[in-house]
Amino acid sequence: MGLGERPDIIPGCCSLRCGLALLLHFCNVSIMSQRVCLSLTMVAMVNGTGPRGPPNTSTPEPLDDDRNPVYNWSPQTQGIILSSVTCGMLVTQVPVGYLSGIYPVKNMVGSALLLSSLLSLLMPLAAGVGEAVVIACRVAQGLSQGTALVAQHTVWTKWAPPSERGRLTSLSLSGLMLGPSLALCVTGLICQSLGWPMVFYIFGAGGCALSLCWFLLFHDDPKGHPCISPGEKELIESSLLEQVGPVGKSVPIRAVLKSLPVWAISFGCFAFSWTNHVMFLYLPTFISSKLHVNVRENGLLSALPHLFCWLLGILAGHVSDGFLSRKMLSLLAVRKLFTALGLLLPAVFVVGLLYLGPSFHGTVTCLTLASATLGFCVAGIVINPLDIAPRYYGFLKGVTVLIGMTGGLTSSTLAGIILNQDPEAAWSTIFFLMAAVNVSSLLFYLVFAAADVQAWAREKQLTRL
Repeated sequence: MGLGERPDIIPGCCSLRCGLALLLHFCNVSIMSQRVCLSLTMVAMVNGTGPRGPPNTSTPEPLDDDRNPVYNWSPQTQGIILSSVTCGMLVTQVPVGYLSGIYPVKNMVGSALLLSSLLSLLMPLAAGVGEAVVIACRVAQGLSQGTALVAQHTVWTKWAPPSERGRLTSLSLSGLMLGPSLALCVTGLICQSLGWPMVFYIFGAGGCALSLCWFLLFHDDPKGHPCISPGEKELIESSLLEQVGPVGKSVPIRAVLKSLPVWAISFGCFAFSWTNHVMFLYLPTFISSKLHVNVRENGLLSALPHLFCWLLGILAGHVSDGFLSRKMLSLLAVRKLFTALGLLLPAVFVVGLLYLGPSFHGTVTCLTLASATLGFCVAGIVINPLDIAPRYYGFLKGVTVLIGMTGGLTSSTLAGIILNQDPEAAWSTIFFLMAAVNVSSLLFYLVFAAADVQAWAREKQLTRL
């Protein structure tokens, strides 16, 4: 082989790095399935008999109490249970982002997925003991899931050539959007045919199997993987040698805290998470109370928004790249456009939902679009930290996601309190509050957002706390 030549390798789906992205994709599907299934099983766990709907609508079918034990949990208790997983995830963001650069990612992700899966297997037993034990299990699940979700970003610092990081990360992270859709599709069927405890057993067993596959198939460094081809290993290593930037950079925390673009992204993430958590956790409850469908139909209807969000997220990435490659819009204009679509459209659809009346198809359409259009944010605030500070991308991602998750924790808990106080008028309050948070955060983002590398993030900047 001559100097400068590189062994021919087949790019794309035949590469080992793509296979690892698919493995991460399925791990993310498992994590999100374990997380979201409770929002639908909760309908079967607390509703022994549901309200009867109008004559021309489906009515809830009674479930077998032997296979579906029912608990007397108030809406406020349900809200705490549903949001408790977020409490665990809040703790992990920044520490795990730091530790993933020190300890093997293989052990962190694999152990976290295994722990989350074991806790899923224990959930029916915990429910029988009491709501306090369920809350404790959900917090522990949040800790483990947060660890897996944060640590996995470090995988691509050693496995992805710079020219492929976008497609590999999008392939792996798309499982976070596809997981809820698939979980909600099958959760209702499992609840009716096998009982709600089997939902936790099936998803828990699947996660355990995936964690075993992860330990067997993944290696932290391409150099040590027994299945990688010489050509692919050389491609990855040579491309990463070209990367510039010292390891272990000190973070200019004071400059970060003073940066308005960072706060613009953070407030955008806060609104995104606020809306996502309400729709993510309370959509099955809203469908059950307003449309009076059975658990199986509830699951199918609840899965639609997540499926369309997955599709719109992929579409947003392609369209935004098209705008940039054709130089139709500046990078900043693209980020603002897709953030505006991702925050404003859900606000419009949830407010419109309140004025539709008893229309079944209109309600389903608005609910689907309200959740699905959040996917536009993938090409906006989700990727914006990489534009303004590529050297500190991991740290900024942890900070902005942490702030965003506080919005999700606040919204899900507040929604449970509002539902407990006034179930009839609760949804109007919840949706108007959601719209207000989205619009106010969007206005701040449109004014202060940036897409160029900030002065404190450039190579020669030495600002330190």
